[in-house]
Amino acid sequence: MLFDYVKVTGDLMQQTQSMKSIAFDEMVDHSLSAMQGIDSGHSPRPHYAGFAEWLAQQPEQMLKARREEAELIFRRVGITFAVYGDTDGTERTIPFDIVPRIFPAHEWSALERGLKQRVQALNMFLHDVYHDQHILKAGIVPREQVLNNAQYRPQMQGVDVPLGIYAHIAGIDIVRANHGADTGAFFVLEDNLRVPSGVSYMLENRKMMMRLFPELFAKHRVEPVEHYPDLLLESLRHATPSSARQPNVVVLTPGMYNSAYFEHAFLAQQMGVELVEGQDLFVQDDVVFMRTTQGPRRIDVIYRRVDDDFLDPEVFRDDSTLGPKGLLRAYRAGNVAICNAIGTGVADDKSIYPYVPDMIRFYLSEEPLIANVPTFMCRKPDELDYVIQNMDKLVVKEVHGAGGYGMLVGPASTKAEVQAFQARVLANPNNYIAQPTLALSTCPTYVDAGIAPRHIDLRPFVLSGEHVRMVPGGLTRVALKEGSLVVNSSQGGGTKDTWILEH
Repeated sequence: MLFDYVKVTGDLMQQTQSMKSIAFDEMVDHSLSAMQGIDSGHSPRPHYAGFAEWLAQQPEQMLKARREEAELIFRRVGITFAVYGDTDGTERTIPFDIVPRIFPAHEWSALERGLKQRVQALNMFLHDVYHDQHILKAGIVPREQVLNNAQYRPQMQGVDVPLGIYAHIAGIDIVRANHGADTGAFFVLEDNLRVPSGVSYMLENRKMMMRLFPELFAKHRVEPVEHYPDLLLESLRHATPSSARQPNVVVLTPGMYNSAYFEHAFLAQQMGVELVEGQDLFVQDDVVFMRTTQGPRRIDVIYRRVDDDFLDPEVFRDDSTLGPKGLLRAYRAGNVAICNAIGTGVADDKSIYPYVPDMIRFYLSEEPLIANVPTFMCRKPDELDYVIQNMDKLVVKEVHGAGGYGMLVGPASTKAEVQAFQARVLANPNNYIAQPTLALSTCPTYVDAGIAPRHIDLRPFVLSGEHVRMVPGGLTRVALKEGSLVVNSSQGGGTKDTWILEH
């Protein structure tokens, strides 16, 4: 089975030679022996050696049975989500892969430092643009890109949030792409600061792997992730306004028909706090209360999973029932904390993404530890010309797009699709950015044909409270379709457990 995997990854490398770089394989070091044939050994990377040995000994029937067991358990637990365009039904179980993604300790430590640096700078940027706007006055970030951004909330101007933290929970999407001869470099693909999702899958994936393969955890010293809800609750409590007593925390959900409702309910249960909807809350004298059978109960911290536009019908959409009327008044009065803060979306908008390295230099006087993917801004005429002429080689994205929608992967598109997208970009160039088509790293994945390489990314979760902290792990997303670079679950991608090995 492992020989087959080496052969398939070698074939994939040959297929991707047309790109400027070839895919880095997370498990197999092709530079040593994979292209020399099986006689020279399969040469797994050192941190994968133990797992590769175990995998080579497993009967295919057993792996298939374990995958079916995982799907059955996830269905029983109710871990489902919507897949748009799926003609078989509106929901399905989360596609879970039984082959983990593994990081050595030193590699993770470097990533962790870079992620904490980035989130610290993003929080400083958010505080700045809603207060003195030093970075705009310095011309580092164009004023119009911020103040005219659809995600910028003028209502937050001058609002002092607890500890100066706007993004209490950040999901930063990381990819590894080739950087020289079989050496993978990490890049930040995008920042998610509004209502980042997926952490429940990280936790459930670990529980599933421990249930299916306990012998692997006896052989590998894998860092735990189970304490994430405790860290999250601690970070939320640190956001409590200074006047608050023992803080009351709630999770605000749009309701059971939201595609991420399982996660909302899961996190509330794991933290031991109430899961509420907009109708459960009301504002009186600029204080937020929850309706209970024992009477009103004051709420100090709202972990909201509702978008800005629907949070307060008094200020934003007046037809919304997803948030209580007067919430912003209570927020501005300092009587409640909202996590993440209203207006954080201006920092994770794709039109602001290219400036994050400059934010790090401006606020921290440091060089970025993790690079951005090179990005063309279509609002700039010279860069627009380049994008239009080379769209068949690029990935083009809407600046407000999410979930893999509103984008074009040039090399995987037809000539007609490229031409249609060119027209869309020319009609509204400010709405698009473009990036090179990276050969995202691949990881062994159990698919119908057996073990085969599939492209992956990683979403670690960064918590900001009294300190910036992370659990050693994240949500590894995998593009289950052969050759696909789109890992989003909403478009048929799957997930893996992510292992960080102890020193």
